[in-house]
Amino acid sequence: MKNQIKSTTVICIKHKDKVVIGADGQVSFGNTVLKHGAKKIRRLYNGSVLAGFAGSTSDAFSLFQRFEGKLEEYNGNLSRASIELSKEWRTDKILRRLEAMLIVADKEKLFILSGSGDIIEPDEDILAIGSGGPYAQSAAIALKRYSELSAKDIVEKSLQIASDLCIYTNSKFTIEEL
Repeated sequence: MKNQIKSTTVICIKHKDKVVIGADGQVSFGNTVLKHGAKKIRRLYNGSVLAGFAGSTSDAFSLFQRFEGKLEEYNGNLSRASIELSKEWRTDKILRRLEAMLIVADKEKLFILSGSGDIIEPDEDILAIGSGGPYAQSAAIALKRYSELSAKDIVEKSLQIASDLCIYTNSKFTIEEL
């Protein structure tokens, strides 16, 4: 993307047969906090797919709607729906102006989707986006490697660490699990 998204933390992990995604609830405009309890995580396709966003809220809602349409079109095939949304997002004149990133996941796969056509699948089954993403991802990698915590606990502790470091991340979390 042209600019780094500076407005949240979303993290997703696949660990011990669970897939968990979590996000903080802060909505910022410049250096002002507008909302503390926003929901940046959605369950899609009859609850079998988790999705979270960083960036412009209205853009993210448009992307959630389009992505859910792709899931319906491709019978819940996450990989195919991700590819098709990314192609459309990158080539459509209006869509390519959207300023958001998505993490999407089912029981098998995790992806980051961006407007530049990126479909990123992680090496360690951990993904994070937003300004606090690098903090949360680093914490999650360490916790996954060197603790016996559950996936949900790793997501929660990683978000807490990110909220301690990133001014655009608060400690009002939404966490969903498959």
